[in-house]
This record gives sequence, structure tokens and C-alpha cells, in this order.
Amino acid sequence: MMLDYRVTARRIDSHGSEASAKEARIVLDTDMAGRDDAFNPAEMLLASLAACMLKGAERVAPMLEFDLRGIEVSLHGQRQDSPPKMVRIDYDIIVDTDETDQRLDLLHRNLRKYGTISNTLADATELVGTIRRKE
Repeated sequence: MMLDYRVTARRIDSHGSEASAKEARIVLDTDMAGRDDAFNPAEMLLASLAACMLKGAERVAPMLEFDLRGIEVSLHGQRQDSPPKMVRIDYDIIVDTDETDQRLDLLHRNLRKYGTISNTLADATELVGTIRRKE
């Protein structure tokens, strides 16, 4: 089965743009000088990966009967200039749980194996990360 996704984007002015999907809208940093109140394209890519992992956790936690009280993902992308591309993405997943290290590893494997964005990016760049329990 194939799923389809649709997003439209438009330039608002020289300082920014807007993307829309379903009933949602997000401001995009397309200003050549940058702006602090919007995600630039590289940050959007990282946010997409984080959202994929968070949504994946919501999907697999009930199937694994995993005690998930909370989860956060921190990401760092390295971009080269010529040609411009993301060459490496590092992530750290922090899980609020009392589950064992083996169960944390199982969650991590599931997040990597069944994530649409993580699978796509893993084929395109070096994707390296860890999972750990919240202290």
C-alpha cells in the first residue's frame, strides 16, 4: 500500500514563506539574512526526523507494552557547502521510563526500522544516534 502526502508552500515576502498541509500552516525561514522566529530548510529536515521518531514511539509503545512517560529528541546536523548537502545527522533520544536497557534498545531498533523519515535519511546521509533513560 502506498500513502500520499501533500504540502504546498508559498513566498510571503523576501523575509519568509509559508507551508501548508491539511489545516496546518508553518512559517518558513527563507530570508537570506535568516530569521529567529522560523525554521530554515535544514532545521525543518531535522524537525521532520524528530517528529518521525516521536510519532514512531507513540505507535510502537503500545505494541511493545513499553512504559513511556515521556520522550525527547535532540539533533545535530552537519552540512557541507559544496555541493550543499547534509553529510551527517547525530541524534540523542531521551526516554522517561523505568524499562530495562534491553527494552530501551528494542524501542530504538523499532524507531529506526519503521520510521519513514529515518529510513529515507539513513539512505541519504550518515545517521547516528543513541537512546538513553532520562536521569
